[in-house]
Amino acid sequence: MAEGKDRIEFHMLDHESVGDDTVTFKLEDGTVVKVKVSLERVGIATNYKNPDGTSHYAVSTAAKVYIIPHDRRFTMPKGKVAGGQQDRPSPSHIA
Repeated sequence: MAEGKDRIEFHMLDHESVGDDTVTFKLEDGTVVKVKVSLERVGIATNYKNPDGTSHYAVSTAAKVYIIPHDRRFTMPKGKVAGGQQDRPSPSHIA
């Protein structure tokens, strides 16, 4: 088989979101789960068709899941607080 004959080539397509890209669920304990779906890359085959003659697409997706506790509280290490002094030495001119 000649080089390239066993490969499907794709033309990348631009895309835009139509409608809401997030689905929200509320659990019985009051926790909210949000799932956001996005397209990373979409292409249409330029040298291949599906067996029924329709266009063949390659679609790469991503899903992000956000959990919002019912009390809307969370924690983080003190060292991660912006402007915090936990992990920084004091300047030499301050006693």
